[in-house]
Amino acid sequence: MPNWVRLKSSNFPDRFVRHADHLGRVDAYPFDPYQDQLWRMAPGLADSAGVSFQSVNFPDRYLRHSDYAIRLDVNDNTTTFRADATFYRVAGLADSAWSSFRSYNFPDRYLRHAGFALRIDPLSSSSSAGDRQDATFRVTS
Repeated sequence: MPNWVRLKSSNFPDRFVRHADHLGRVDAYPFDPYQDQLWRMAPGLADSAGVSFQSVNFPDRYLRHSDYAIRLDVNDNTTTFRADATFYRVAGLADSAWSSFRSYNFPDRYLRHAGFALRIDPLSSSSSAGDRQDATFRVTS
């Protein structure tokens, strides 16, 4: 097994979570460089029960939220960075066989795409089906 994963979008199955210009997105594959979609699911930087997404091609950078937008930033090892870069993997909001990722420091917010840009937004079981699909991913190798 490789030591990296990809995150496939539930509602756009040809799209994968990637970074582009230091921003988190879901884009149709193939794209170049393909390594922009490869992540190490490291133990959460703020809580080892969670996960943090470390870039394979920029290993000093992690996905984190800032003003609710997902960015790829260098780990400065501050408490804020560690919290912003930690998520809890839970059953997918649109399909329990897939995964959703709840923010560590904003527990009502989930990683999701909107207009193909990644962000964290408040979601629940009463959110629209489309919003729940935007926050559901298949973790693949």
